[in-house]
Amino acid sequence: MHVTAIPALDDNYIWAIQPQADADAVIVDPGEAQPVRDWLKDNGVGLAAILITHHHWDHTDGLLPLLEDYNVPVYGPDNPDIKGITERLKHNDKVTPAGLDAAFRVLATPGHTLDHISFYSPGYLFCGDTLFSAGCGRMFEGKAGQFFNSLQLFTELPGDTRVYCAHEYTSANLRFARAAEPGNQKIIDYQQQVLSWRAEGKISLPSTIDLELQVNPFLRAENADEFAELREWKDRF
Repeated sequence: MHVTAIPALDDNYIWAIQPQADADAVIVDPGEAQPVRDWLKDNGVGLAAILITHHHWDHTDGLLPLLEDYNVPVYGPDNPDIKGITERLKHNDKVTPAGLDAAFRVLATPGHTLDHISFYSPGYLFCGDTLFSAGCGRMFEGKAGQFFNSLQLFTELPGDTRVYCAHEYTSANLRFARAAEPGNQKIIDYQQQVLSWRAEGKISLPSTIDLELQVNPFLRAENADEFAELREWKDRF
């Protein structure tokens, strides 16, 4: 698959997935419609389908405007409050989005929100706001045990799985990670790499599961209580 980041809002990435670079795209979490329209036009491709991970506005506000222009299937959580979803999904569902040959397994990943789902196909994880590089989403609706269990699902994926999360939060997350694990040389090295990338105007994503297991304090937490302590600390960091 060919995956491209479409920058949106202040720090969001809308992901465009194509079987090859000249094919119609599957769009993940369109928080805005216009950047998607512009990208499709600039690349001379159409829209094949849309994937939604959760109900927050910065992942869904572009959905209905795009559906005014494109009659495409929308795959997302079983949440009736998200208008426009045509295929409502639950944990362990298998789906091959229109326009792609690759099948995705749906992972229920509550914690950031209760309806949050992630999409996994071998080599690719689209995880919305559940997992960030060196961090994780705020716990708006779920409980610590739910969030911890959701992250544990990711630790079971192959290490070379590319992690496509929805925000450019890596630099800020690494500042916290260094405070949480001051002796972790991998965090120190990764922070310098990310600072270099950002100075050159490059994005820090995708990450990989293997990298996150080395640098992400939330993925390294041993139990739900440790996760809860980290999350509370990060919230006031």
